Amino acid sequence: MTNPFTPAVKHRHFLRMALVGPAGTGKTYTALRLAQGLGARIAVVDTEHDSASLYAPLFAFDVLPLGSFAPQAYLDAIAAARTYGYDVLILDSLSHAWAGKDGILERQAKAAGPDQWGNDRLAWRAVTAEHNALIEAIMQAPLHVLVTLRSRVDYVVETDAQGKVTVRKVGLRPIQQDGLEFDLDVVGTLDEDHTLTITKTRCAALSRGVFPEPGAEVATLLRTWLQDGADPLVDDAAMQTLGAWVKAHPVSVPELMRRINGILHTTYQNPRELTQPEFARVMAALTQDTPADPAASA
Repeated sequence: MTNPFTPAVKHRHFLRMALVGPAGTGKTYTALRLAQGLGARIAVVDTEHDSASLYAPLFAFDVLPLGSFAPQAYLDAIAAARTYGYDVLILDSLSHAWAGKDGILERQAKAAGPDQWGNDRLAWRAVTAEHNALIEAIMQAPLHVLVTLRSRVDYVVETDAQGKVTVRKVGLRPIQQDGLEFDLDVVGTLDEDHTLTITKTRCAALSRGVFPEPGAEVATLLRTWLQDGADPLVDDAAMQTLGAWVKAHPVSVPELMRRINGILHTTYQNPRELTQPEFARVMAALTQDTPADPAASA
């Protein structure tokens, strides 16, 4: 039996990060500061009544306001960011996809109503599939994705060493599906002093980090970590592109791999072994070598 395990390799990849906090903690502003340090072209999906555009004098970015927060609206925005070549996409906020107009909770309630299925379990099954598709699109997007998440607010009473009593606003659970943080690279909470506390990270340099008014420093740590490693492997979108080419120019898998290895001078057994730069070279060569369709020139 051939060993199905292979040596682990860290690949360069795109960031998936969430900024969590109550209103007024600076989620949008912080996301823009971090995005500025991650890439040149920034796109913002604005669910907050054009509030992101208030920062236009400070940052260069393009914006897409949403009127409906259905998962499909987010999916369309992610697809547009891919198509138009943005480096960073900010979803401000992803909480609306869960608890906003046409969001998951509203869609579930409608589906479970008496005029629809009238079955709470079936309704959840349907909308969960929509939500999972949105999360998968975020994870697969070939660009950095930052999401902001609203959190419910509570207040704590504190007494300092001098006996002075103060009331402090704190954020509780983010308004989104439980467990979202498991899919993300970095999760941080922002407080009313605009201090970012890292609560989950795969980037060791950020572990247990506390950053007042985070910006260039955090972006530099993230960028160094993201760029450290081998070229990223092809994603599902690339495989679909290759699949479409194979469908239009029928070749067997062995013949396809013979062509790929001939172009790259490699010994790959499967297209999934391609890195993204290699995939670009392969597609350019395959397209150039494809004979013109006689019918197209007739």
